[in-house]
Amino acid sequence: MAEIINMPRLSDTMEEGTVAAWLKKVGDKIEEGDILAEIETDKATMEFESFNEGTLLHIGIHEGETAKVDTLLAIIGEADEDISGLLNGATTEEKTEEVLSESKTETTSNEVQDIPEGVIVVTMPRLSDTMEEGTVASWLKNVGDTVEEGDILAEIETDKATMEFESFQSGTLLFVGLNEGETAKVDSLLAIIGPAGTDVSGIAKNFSPAGDAPSKKEEATKTVAKVEAPKQEKAASPVKEVKASNTANGRIFASPLAKKMAEEKGVNLSQVKGSGENGRIVKRDIENFTPSAQSASVGKFVPTGQEDFDEVPNSNMRKAIAKNLAKSKFSAPHYYLNVEFDMENAIAFRKQYNSVPDTKISYNDMIVKACALALKQHPQVNSQWFDDRMQLNNHVHIGVAVAVPDGLLVPVVKFANEQSLTQIGGAVKELAGKARNKKLGLDEMEGSTFTISNLGMFGIDSFTSIINQPNSAILSVGNIVEKPVVKEGQIVVGNTMKLCLACDHRTVDGATGAQFLQTLKGYIENPVTMLV
Repeated sequence: MAEIINMPRLSDTMEEGTVAAWLKKVGDKIEEGDILAEIETDKATMEFESFNEGTLLHIGIHEGETAKVDTLLAIIGEADEDISGLLNGATTEEKTEEVLSESKTETTSNEVQDIPEGVIVVTMPRLSDTMEEGTVASWLKNVGDTVEEGDILAEIETDKATMEFESFQSGTLLFVGLNEGETAKVDSLLAIIGPAGTDVSGIAKNFSPAGDAPSKKEEATKTVAKVEAPKQEKAASPVKEVKASNTANGRIFASPLAKKMAEEKGVNLSQVKGSGENGRIVKRDIENFTPSAQSASVGKFVPTGQEDFDEVPNSNMRKAIAKNLAKSKFSAPHYYLNVEFDMENAIAFRKQYNSVPDTKISYNDMIVKACALALKQHPQVNSQWFDDRMQLNNHVHIGVAVAVPDGLLVPVVKFANEQSLTQIGGAVKELAGKARNKKLGLDEMEGSTFTISNLGMFGIDSFTSIINQPNSAILSVGNIVEKPVVKEGQIVVGNTMKLCLACDHRTVDGATGAQFLQTLKGYIENPVTMLV
């Protein structure tokens, strides 16, 4: 007898889930314990296994679609079993009439669109929990290329990072809905994949908005249901042909690596002739480029004093930073506490600690550990503000600000108070490397209870920071400076470091912040106490 499988509640706070990927398709045999699908919750993407045996007869939520907990996800039963009664009796919003209808009608924004056998509509994926739109940074495949499952289709710039987007289907890339540099909402038409030679102009042209994403009779097709179309009119227009030149409409087509190499070498990409497919500039073109190729204009008179500027479109990450920091600055009443610590003992401690073979810690690692221990003693600094309550966190997750080319990321060292200095050093190094290489996972950037921003390595003596909400405080760390200091009535050469604690006055009173800094001072100026 057929069994209805509903969207599971995979976390205590989960209210809805998104099907990230199906591991089984309609008609497949299912054994108890098989992984049916990957479900994206509010906390993570998790594997969902089957507790039933039989044949997968129906899929109610397609890849990329989101639905409430307990919505019809799938039906498992005996092969060829009639499930029309179950579908007609379903109380979910999955448009069962469209699933069962065999009639083909003219496609409008509210009608079913007929998609040819084997054709897959690929939409802008949601690559982060806060992502609302994405920008195509670069295409790794061109129209006409063969695409295998697992191939990287494109690099998508989200509000947090630029991430590789791989194909879950095989076929030929028939249509590209967004060109490089273009931005569209999540679920907008990104590409169409299918058998070579298939005419998909009608699908692209009629790709229509729809909370009513249609799907065809499952046993007769392997298609993916349409999802909401982009609001930009151009996204629904036929694909633009890339000419043999490496420029089009003023844009220069080059691989991400070629762009990076050109920037590092100071090469003007407009002067480089591309040898890649369709005239695209690739790595070897930059490596083989000589400055003499740029000298054609030497000797020409160039007027001085001419006003000039370059326009750089705001990346999604930059937009997110602007939005979040502006919200923090204007919603949380900031105040600042400035201190200066004696670093003589810290310098000696680090030197002795690093004398142990295969051991190396930084001053930043020591500050992370000291803050974690101090926060355990001052939970109000380790808190979050809500309109009706404060949440005093008993766990300590330290966010460490890392500068990346597109802006700023804050990877999180979890349970920092429980880790040794060496463990903290290894974790910070690994997370910072992932951040710079755009490999950070969402779970590695979430959950911080306190943040540290260190510009001391750049020679900055002191500065203030904006609180990284929902944290209640952020510590700005300056450079260690050698300077005259007074000790026991004598002027001697000393080493000091300035720090500034920015606090949210809604949760952290001035005296509370000051007491936290006194505790922190004890750990920094007497670092051996961190080992006790």
